Amino acid sequence: MPADGSHNRQRSLAARFYDHPYLLLVLATLGFGGNAVASRMAVGQISPMMLTSTRWGLVLAILLITCRRQVADGWPRVRSQWRAVLLMGACGYTAFNALNYVAAHYTSAVNLSIIQGAIPLMVLLGGLVLRHAPVRPAQIAGVAVAMAGVLLVASGGHLETLLKLKFNIGDLMMLAATVLYAGYALALRSRAGGGGGGALGFFFGLAAAAFVISLPLLAIEWARGGLQPPTAKGWAIMAFIALAPSFLSQILFIRAVALIGPARAGLFINLVPVFGALLAVLVLGEPLGLHQVLALALVLGGIAVAERKSAIQAATA
Repeated sequence: MPADGSHNRQRSLAARFYDHPYLLLVLATLGFGGNAVASRMAVGQISPMMLTSTRWGLVLAILLITCRRQVADGWPRVRSQWRAVLLMGACGYTAFNALNYVAAHYTSAVNLSIIQGAIPLMVLLGGLVLRHAPVRPAQIAGVAVAMAGVLLVASGGHLETLLKLKFNIGDLMMLAATVLYAGYALALRSRAGGGGGGALGFFFGLAAAAFVISLPLLAIEWARGGLQPPTAKGWAIMAFIALAPSFLSQILFIRAVALIGPARAGLFINLVPVFGALLAVLVLGEPLGLHQVLALALVLGGIAVAERKSAIQAATA
C-alpha cells in the first residue's frame, strides 16, 4: 500500500508539472537558449546541415525507445493529417533552423536576436488576421517591454550599437525564418491536442518530417564540399542538442501552447536570447553584464504585463 501511495503521489506531481504552462515555457526557452550556445560551440566540430539532420534522427530514436506505445497510439491521427504535419515540421523545425544557420554567415548576432524577438508580435498579428483573435492592450504592452529586453541584450548594453545596424540578405533570411516559426506556433494548438500520447505521436510526426526535409539540404552541403562529420566534441554537442532543445523543449512548448494558446506562449520566446546570453556566461565563460540582468527583468516584466489579464481569460488564439 505505501508503494502504491508513493506511486500515486509521483503521478500527481508529474501531472501538476505538466499542467503548469509558465514552468513548462521557462524550461522550454531555457533549452532553446542552450541551443544557441551549443550551436556556437559546434562551429568547427560539425557542419550545420549534418547537425540539423542528425539532431532530428536522434530525436526519432529517443521517441521510439522511450515512448513507443504513445507514438503508436497517436500515429493514426498523424497519418490522417500528414500534409499539415509535413508542412509544420518543414517550417517550424527544418527551415527555421536552416535559415538561422545560413543567415548567421551573412549578418550579425545582434540582428539575429532582434529579428527573432519579433516572433511574438508576428504570432499576435497572425492570430488577429487568420483567426480574428482579439489583441488586448496588455498584450501589446507586454510584447513592447519584452522586446526592449531583447534589444538590450542584443546590443550588449550599448544602445548606440542599434543605430549602426545594417540589414542584408541574412536579415531577410532570418525574417523569413521568424514568419515560418510564427505560422508553426499558430498551427500548433489546433493540431497537437492537449497532451499525452496524442501530443507525443504528433511530435514524432513533426520530427520525422523535419528529418526527411533536412536530407536534401544535407545532400546539397555534401555536394558543395561543406559536409563535416562530427568530431568527438561534435557528438557530445549533438547529443545535447537532440535531447534538450530538440526533444524536451519542443514537447514542453507544444504542451504549453495547448494549454494557453500560441499568442501567450509565444511571448516567452523573448526569453531565448536572454537565456542564451546568460548560459554563455556559465558555459563559455563570457563576462556577466548588468545589461543581461536588466534584459531578463524587462522580458519577465513584459510577460507579467501581458499575462496579468490574459491569465483570467480562457484562450486567446
